[in-house]
Amino acid sequence: MLQAEVAVVGAGAAGLSLAHRLSGRVPGLRTPSVVLVGAPPGPLSAPRRTWCFWEPEGGRFDAAVTARWRRLRVRPPTGEPLQGDLGPLRYKMIRSDDFERLVGRDLAGSPNVRRLEAAVDTVEEVAGGARVHLREADGTRRVLHARWVFDSRPLGSLPAARTTLLQHFHGWFVRTSRPVFDTRVADLMDFRTPQPADGLSFGYVLPTGPDEALVEYTEFSPRTLTPEGYEAAVRHYADDVLHLGERRVLATETGVIPMTDAPMPRRAGTSVFRIGAAGGATRPATGYTFAGLQRQTRAVAAALRRGRRPVPPPAHSARSRAMDAVLLRALASGRVDGPALFGRLFAQVPMDRLLRFLDGDTRLHEDLAIGLRTPVAPMLRSALELPTLPRRPFD
Repeated sequence: MLQAEVAVVGAGAAGLSLAHRLSGRVPGLRTPSVVLVGAPPGPLSAPRRTWCFWEPEGGRFDAAVTARWRRLRVRPPTGEPLQGDLGPLRYKMIRSDDFERLVGRDLAGSPNVRRLEAAVDTVEEVAGGARVHLREADGTRRVLHARWVFDSRPLGSLPAARTTLLQHFHGWFVRTSRPVFDTRVADLMDFRTPQPADGLSFGYVLPTGPDEALVEYTEFSPRTLTPEGYEAAVRHYADDVLHLGERRVLATETGVIPMTDAPMPRRAGTSVFRIGAAGGATRPATGYTFAGLQRQTRAVAAALRRGRRPVPPPAHSARSRAMDAVLLRALASGRVDGPALFGRLFAQVPMDRLLRFLDGDTRLHEDLAIGLRTPVAPMLRSALELPTLPRRPFD
């Protein structure tokens, strides 16, 4: 039987981040033994991903950042685009391959972190910890006993919620035959896309060079599209909205992020916890996860190094989650027009303050001031309706 103080299940952004924060010695603090279990290549391994977030320069993972922008732009369905400076913040883009290489190099030299490639069949609570039942690529079965287990694998199903929307997207990494992108600014939301009957859609452009960018089509809606539907939507955006001209698709990415007011339990047992998206790191109203999981893993690592009980904290405050529940209900019920709402917010609130708000880093008076710039009557009606709504499983 393998033994470790800490088992980290899943080698995606959350698992790698926690292992990275626990690697190596810190003077005056404990150095727990860690086993990071990642799935072997195949259907259980996570596809390549692009993660975006905002923070000041000098971040922990800056060496893996593909590109960063000081200015963001939002384009309403008609009229002039809205553009803002982020002040001390930068909007950063990390591709999962680069993140894994950076963290992998550090973990390879760590005396206390061991990596293991295996599928996890079950996690069993036992006296004094938990057992992780593993199956290696050749079929060999092993058992890992750990005092603490942190499981970052996706949930099999979503908890019951009053409102659940899906943020689903398909993007192309394109190279154009001529310079068409302004590398100084990223398009966060471009609402010049055809709007679905139920939800909202927008384009998303992250330029990495004058002739290269990630060009993406995104929807907030209850249902995903077909593969053909996504391709058609991105093609329309690239050709008929952006007018990119001759271009080559270098790679693609597709994803689905639940936007839900369901409580995401961070505890699966006395010694077993969930982290990352499975542990509520995703901000319900935006789908951003990377910054939330960094807060979570930083707190867990600090508790472990100090010998404290390492219960993952909520990645977002109760006030932020309550505001998100109101916004999701207002969007799902059709009471507010999504493009008009976001356009109004970005037009009336300084860009850096709005990003801090979306990350839960604003004070109550700032939240109230931003709330007054939304359609107050439909938002208030949605807030009053929420306590009467039952929580239902998402089909």
